Formats: sequence, C-alpha cells, structure tokens
Amino acid sequence: MTERVVVVGGGVAGLATAYRLLTSAGGAAPPEVTVMEAGDQPGGKVTSVQVGGLSIPAGPESFVSRKPWAAELCRDLGLGDDLIAPDASGAFLWTERGLVRYPPDAPFGIPGDLAEVFRWPGVSRSGRRRAAQDLVRRARRERTDESLGSLLRRRLGDEATDAAVAPLLGGLFAGDVDRLSVQATFPELAEWEREQGSLIRGAQAVRRMLRDMGPAAGGPMFLGLSGGLERLVEGLVESVGAGRILTRTPATRVHRRPDGFAVEAKRRLAPADAVVLATPAFVAADLVSEVAPNAVASLRGIPYVSTAVVLSVYPPGTADSLPEATGFVVPVGKAPMTAATFLSRKWPQPSFDDRAVVRCFVGGAGAEDVLDAADEDIVEAVSRHLAAVVELPPAPEVARVVRWGRAMPQYEVGHLDAVAEIEGALPPGIFVTGSAYRGVGLADSARQADDVAKRILGGEPADRGRELAWTD
Repeated sequence: MTERVVVVGGGVAGLATAYRLLTSAGGAAPPEVTVMEAGDQPGGKVTSVQVGGLSIPAGPESFVSRKPWAAELCRDLGLGDDLIAPDASGAFLWTERGLVRYPPDAPFGIPGDLAEVFRWPGVSRSGRRRAAQDLVRRARRERTDESLGSLLRRRLGDEATDAAVAPLLGGLFAGDVDRLSVQATFPELAEWEREQGSLIRGAQAVRRMLRDMGPAAGGPMFLGLSGGLERLVEGLVESVGAGRILTRTPATRVHRRPDGFAVEAKRRLAPADAVVLATPAFVAADLVSEVAPNAVASLRGIPYVSTAVVLSVYPPGTADSLPEATGFVVPVGKAPMTAATFLSRKWPQPSFDDRAVVRCFVGGAGAEDVLDAADEDIVEAVSRHLAAVVELPPAPEVARVVRWGRAMPQYEVGHLDAVAEIEGALPPGIFVTGSAYRGVGLADSARQADDVAKRILGGEPADRGRELAWTD
C-alpha cells in the first residue's frame, strides 16, 4: 500500500501529480504527499515578471485546447469559468519581403490542396513546384523513427521545409527539425504519409474531418486563464495545501530503505513508499544514481537547449501598430529572434491600455550563442528587427530579458525508445514525469500527472492516445 509519496519538483507537472494523488483515491484515504521544490516558489516556468509596471508572462501564457488535459485540470480546480480564448488568431511568417500570413486552416502550416501549395507564402515558384511533388512521390512505409526534417524534406523539399514548416514545428520545441524525432513530436505526419501517401492529402483529410464534424470541431486552438496562468499554479497550491509544499528544498539523492525509499534534502531524509521525479532529466539522473544506476546514462542523454524571452512594452498609442494576429515565426538565421507573440493583441488587458506589448523568443538549438550577448544588446537587436516588419518605434519604452538555461528538452530521433529504457530501468515505486519525456506543454504535463497518479494509486494509466498537435 502506498502511504507516503514524495514529489520532487514543484512545477505544474509535480503540483498536478500531487493534486491527483490527493483527489483521485476514490473511497480510500489518500497518501501522505510532500512536494520538494528547489526554488523560492512553486510553479516552475509558469511565472510573470514586472516590466514597466505591467505583469507579463515570462513562461507559457496558454495551452493547447485540443489536448484536453490542462483544461480539465482547470475545471477540476474550479477555474472552468475563467478559461479564455485569444482575442486574435492566425500567424505570420517572416520573409525577405516582410511578414506574410500563413494560410488559414493549414494543419502544421501545410496547405491542404494543390492551389494553396502554388500560393504558399514565403516559398519561391521552384520551391512550390518541388513541394507539389509530395502528391506523387512514393510513401515511406517503414514505422521506424526518423527526424522530422527527413520526413519534411523527402515530401516537400528543402525550401518549403526551411522557409515555411520548420519555423512552426521546430519552434515549438526550440529545436532543429533535422534532429527532432517524428514519433516523439508529430507522429501524425508519419501517419499521413503512410495512410494518405502525401502530407498535402493528409492536411486535406484533417480539414475535411473537421468540416464534417461541424461546430463541435470549432473553438480556439489555445486557451488561457483570466488573470494569467499563475492562477493555475495558485489553484494547485491551494488544493494540495501549502503545508505540503517545501520550497527552497533541493533534493539531492534518492536512497533505498528496507521499507521503500528516502529522499535526501538539506541533509535530512524523507521516507517514501513512492517517489515522483518531476524535474529535468539531468537532475533526475543525479537523484537516481544510487537506486537506478542503469537509468542514469539515458537520463543524461536527453539533451537540453537554453532560451530567453524578451518582454517589450512600447509607448502609449502603439497598440494598433500590431497586426491582427497572434504573432510570427522566423526561419532559422533570418533574425535574432525565433518567434514573436503580439501579447497585447492575443491577450489584451486593461492595464496595457493602448500600449503594444510584445514577447520575442531567442536562443534554442543552433542559436544559443545569441544568449551570450548582454541584455541590452539582445533588446536592441530584437527591437530593430521587429521595427523592420511592424510599424513600431525602433526601441521599446522598457524591456526585460528573462533567460531560461537548459530549459527545453530535445526530443531527438529515438527519444521514445530512450524514455522506455529509462522507465524500464527504474525500480517499482520510482516514477518520472514532466516535459523531458512525453510532451513539453502544460496539457502533456497534466496528462502525465494523471497517469502517474493512477499508477501509484494502483490503477492503470488511461489509454488516451495522442491528440493532434495544433499550431497557431
């Protein structure tokens, strides 16, 4: 019987696991749960900072609605009425001639018919002709993993991949599409090739399916919370109980005991029947070096990249300068940023008044050297390039750079096999969860929390399958 559970890591993955453990025991008494968080406060990357008197998210500001688990978690916490949709929709692509809008209803940025392929913005005439060959090229039938770039280049060619699709798909993981695993990131694309014989026909089939579903298939692709996603963290902390959450308590090792385990922190031992590691994989590797030495190499083998976000507030009167869209993405090497969110368009707040507020993302795979520059130099470069494509002043009124070191796990080819090896090498009673394993978004963290809690409480994880990974 599991009576004591220690959760290491107080981000959303860890807090949600603790919440499910405490609320999903049915008629039985829930286990005694303790959450250890190394930082000053729980929540992980779900946090906001002050910029020019405004509270601006420095981490995620929304979650994918088509993956239902984050929204379900919000509703279970009593926040269902506070779920909100973005005020803007659609996104732009950075091109040499300025921003061009992505085709509407193009899953993964891939057009759904030949006419749209030959109007594909950001791709030259020869690049469009090559992309159209996707309709006649022989499909790969093997089910072995390959890189996302390998699949896209085989089907659509190099130009369409680099200029139009990779900025969207690779950007979600701050990764290099030529290293990212198809099976771990967008397995739907491999299914499209096998079952439809073409990515273009696959996109067309998805559009047709959604159209046939009618209004039930509608709704926003992303959701947020009124007042910010910190309210999700606050709801979890309140439900778990602040007394169960130990901040400034970095765990250093998991030890075996005759009756289970003990988690060492601050030279003290917390006994546990089960331990959940909701930490980066490289932290988990150190924690399990004694109890699961065969898992250490695979945990350390999951690479990470560093990123940063530039939060910019422009002077009064600039809000209408931003296009009616959520933002734009940038092909590799074309600008110092990889993407930008028009925050005051996407999630307007009364406090913004008529000021433009923009979040620009820098760093990631192949671009981490940008982070070596001083904050003021990063702000200057990003602002100058932003002003070149949007009618904003050459510099914001105030800006702030928030750095996230080793923040984004990279799901490289073979990632799911590595995760299976890790899970197989862990002794019964030790669990891993979070963005390093089976999904980087809040919805995936909520799903993994559900499954881990069920396993600890004696049930089987729900076989929910994978939802379509939507982009906006």
